[in-house]
Amino acid sequence: MRSDAVTKGMQQAPHRSLFNALGMTQEEMDRPLVGIVSSYNEIVPGHMNLDKIVEAVKMGVAMAGGTPIVFPAIAVCDGIAMGHVGMKYSLVTRDLIADSTEAMAMAHQFDALVMVPNCDKNVPGLLMAAARINVPTVFVSGGPMLAGHVKGQKRSLSSMFEAVGAYAAGTMTEEDVREFEEKVCPTCGSCSGMYTANSMNCLTEALGMGLKGNGTIPAVYSERIKLAKHAGMQVMELLKKNIRPRDIMTEKAFLNALTVDMALGCSTNSMLHLPAIAHEAGVELNMEIANEMSAKTPNLCHLAPAGPTYIEDLNEAGGVYAVMNELNKKGLLYTDLMTVTGKTVGENIAGCVNKNPEVIRPIDNPYSEIGGIAVLKGNLAPDTAVVKRSAVVPEMMVHEGPARVFDCEEDAIDAIKGGKIVAGDVVVIRYEGPKGGPGMREMLNPTSAIAGMGLGSTVALITDGRFSGASRGASIGHVSPEAAVGGPIALVEEGDRILIDIPNNKLELLVSEEELAARKAKWQPREPKVTTGYLARYAKMVTSGNRGAILEL
Repeated sequence: MRSDAVTKGMQQAPHRSLFNALGMTQEEMDRPLVGIVSSYNEIVPGHMNLDKIVEAVKMGVAMAGGTPIVFPAIAVCDGIAMGHVGMKYSLVTRDLIADSTEAMAMAHQFDALVMVPNCDKNVPGLLMAAARINVPTVFVSGGPMLAGHVKGQKRSLSSMFEAVGAYAAGTMTEEDVREFEEKVCPTCGSCSGMYTANSMNCLTEALGMGLKGNGTIPAVYSERIKLAKHAGMQVMELLKKNIRPRDIMTEKAFLNALTVDMALGCSTNSMLHLPAIAHEAGVELNMEIANEMSAKTPNLCHLAPAGPTYIEDLNEAGGVYAVMNELNKKGLLYTDLMTVTGKTVGENIAGCVNKNPEVIRPIDNPYSEIGGIAVLKGNLAPDTAVVKRSAVVPEMMVHEGPARVFDCEEDAIDAIKGGKIVAGDVVVIRYEGPKGGPGMREMLNPTSAIAGMGLGSTVALITDGRFSGASRGASIGHVSPEAAVGGPIALVEEGDRILIDIPNNKLELLVSEEELAARKAKWQPREPKVTTGYLARYAKMVTSGNRGAILEL
C-alpha cells in the first residue's frame, strides 16, 4: 500500500506520532488511507450541501474497511463571479484545484481517493488531478439544483440573466425581475440546466469515473446521500482490484464522452475541459475531431437553455445511462471499457430504459441527426472556434452581418443595453482569451442581454473568451488564436462583414488577404491587463482555447 510510506516500519514512527496527534487509532492506521477531497464551502450554492455528501462518503469508506480522511478543494461560483473582475478567476481555478489536490494526495500518500466536486471548474480540475495522481478514484458530485417555478413555468439561472436584459429593453417590470430573483434558484445544487457544472458531472459518468446518477440525481434527494455511500464503498473495491483512473480514462473513453456530449447538447466549456483532462491522462484530444463525432451522433436532448427541460427531468427519464443506451442502439459507443463500477460500459447501460421520449428523444427520432456542438474554422479562427449548435435558432445557423467590435466585455454590455446593437449585427468581444483576459471570462451577461432584448434570433456574438453553459443563441467562443497573441480576431474593424456558416463549420472575416496582411503588419501587442499575482503567472503559462487552455512551463 502507498500509505505504508507513512504508517509502517520503525522509520515511520515520527509519522505515526503525528497520526496519533490526530486521534487516529492503530486500527485506522492499519487500514487503507482514503483521501476524500471535499469541495464544501458556504459561498457556492452547489457546494453548500457537500458536507452531507462527504459524511456519507466517509461512512461508505469505513463500512468497506477503509480509513477516510478529508481534505479541501476550492471552488468558484461562476454565477456570482459573472460580469466583473471575479470571472477572471474562474477558469484559472481549474489548475489551482488540480495542483493543490495533487500536492495533498502525494504528500500524504493516500491509497485511494473519492472526489466530491459539483460546480464548473471544480469537476474538471479534480478529474485532471485524478489522472495525474492515478490511484483508485471515484467521483460523486453534489447534484443539480431543482428548477424554479415562475408564473407556472419551470425556470433556471439563465432565465434570471435574460430577465435583466428584458428589463433593460422595457419588456419586464422591476417587480417581475424580483419574482424571478426569488424563485429561479430554489434549492442548493449546481444550477438546474445543462450548464457547465451539470455537463461535466454527466460527462464524468460517460467517462466511467462516476457511478450511475452522478450527473442527474438532484442535490436535495436522499438518493444522492445513498449514492455517496456507495461511492465510498466502491472505491475500496477499486483499490482491491487496483483499477486506476488511467485504466478508465483512455482515448476511447474520451471519444465516448464526446459522443455523449453531442447527444446531450452540453456546454461549450466541455470543449475546453475534455482536452485538458485527456492531456493529464496522456491522451491528446484534438478538438477538430468533434465535427467528425458530431456528424454521426444525433442530438437527443434539448435541456435548458436549449429547451424547456431540466436536469431533474433527465434524471426521471433514465439519466445519462439511458442516453448512452439510446446511442448504443446504433453502435456509437465503445462498450468494452472499464469503469469505476468495476463493470464495462456495456454492462452498466444494459437495460437502462428511456422513460420519457420527450426528454430523451429516441435514436430514430432525434432533435437533429448531428450533435449539439460544432467546431468552426476559417480566416477569423484559423485554429478553431466553438458553438453550441443545439441552442442556435434555425434562422441564425447561417448569418452574415457587420462587425460591432469591443475590446472588453463591459463595453459590449453597455452598447447592448444602450440600444446600440441592432438586428443583423455581429458583436465581437476580444482581448478576453486565456492570455488576454487573462482567464477567458464567460460571456453570459452579453448573451443574456441580447436574448432578453429580443435580439436572440438576429444578432450573433463572437469572442476569444468563452460562454456559460447557460448562454444560448449564435454565441461563438474560444476563437483561436486569441487577440492577445495577434490572432485575426485582433484585426477586425468596425463594420467589417463576418460570415457565420454553422452547417459548413465556417467562420469567415470577409476582408481580403492583402488588407488583413496590412493590418497585421501594423498590429502591436497590448500591455498585459494584470501584471501581479496568480493571474499574471497564469497569463504567461496558459495556451490557447483550442488546446484546452492547459498550462505549459
